[in-house]
Amino acid sequence: MKPKITLQDSFAARQRICGRVRYTPLVRSPSLSAHTRGDILLKLEQTQITGSFKLRGATNAVLSLTEKERKAGVVGVSTGNHGRGLAYAAAQAGVRCIICMSELVPQNKVDGIKSHGAEVRIVGRSQDDAQLEVDRLIADGMLMLPPFDNRDIIAGQSTVALEILEQAPDLETLLVPLSGGGLISGVAMVIKATNPSIRVVGISMERGAAMYESQQAGRPVLVDEQPTLADSLGGGIGLDNAYTFEMTKNLVDDIVLVSEAEIANAIRHAYWQEQQIIEGSGSVGIAALLADKIDIPGRCVSLVTGQNIDMALHKRLIDGENVDVGTEDQAKEYKDARNQNLY
Repeated sequence: MKPKITLQDSFAARQRICGRVRYTPLVRSPSLSAHTRGDILLKLEQTQITGSFKLRGATNAVLSLTEKERKAGVVGVSTGNHGRGLAYAAAQAGVRCIICMSELVPQNKVDGIKSHGAEVRIVGRSQDDAQLEVDRLIADGMLMLPPFDNRDIIAGQSTVALEILEQAPDLETLLVPLSGGGLISGVAMVIKATNPSIRVVGISMERGAAMYESQQAGRPVLVDEQPTLADSLGGGIGLDNAYTFEMTKNLVDDIVLVSEAEIANAIRHAYWQEQQIIEGSGSVGIAALLADKIDIPGRCVSLVTGQNIDMALHKRLIDGENVDVGTEDQAKEYKDARNQNLY
């Protein structure tokens, strides 16, 4: 049996990453407070150094390596926020980092990972091809650090909850974007260990919500990944999930799903009402509040997790365009634009 992740792990992670990640602001939203008749605050984790909360877990994991593991280096397959966080954390610690991607990954994402100090290897035309290179590097002695189902990653992500409790000690409800569960598992562990009466709600998109479907099934299940504005919340949780399925099951009070239209509306609201640029995955808490899907939020914090949205897409959304990357025409447009490095 794997050892449980505890509050002590969170405090240890916070001490470990202190000075290497930002203590992010918590601000009140007058507009959301008026809309919900609650007291709504936004935890602006999108202002983190690499543009998302992922830097916390990646930094803790890298700094927890043994000397042998440090010398061998780390490898990852993420092309998004985890890849950026891992690349930056490894560079800051002087640890070799290789991120493997397929030829289909847009050049802007490749450049983004490289800009944070990682070596990028382009292998084949699918993530499965890239995974073969990862497997070879692991066989050669490198260590793979996964994006969510890892105790050091989870402990690192949990440090955001310690900040929230300091900033809003009278918290009643916490809204957390939900994908593989690395963030919500750590956050809920800290919250419930500190004050079990605080309600923790996971928010995901209606399209391809793997953790929601797995919880409904009572076990990790495969879910088709679908085009969504909350693309960072896509992907599975792993059929051999070691931590996040059970932690979500035992610690999270509810899971709420939001539509593509509600996500788009939240991105617009964040820009025009909160003066914040956020990606779809980071907007889902705001989406749930605007759609009145959170009953009696009270003193409520919505965790805004990332800002790494393509600015051309962002402009279309804030200009009021009905962007739905799941429709046949727009899915083709979205795919073509990605291949041209526009997204």
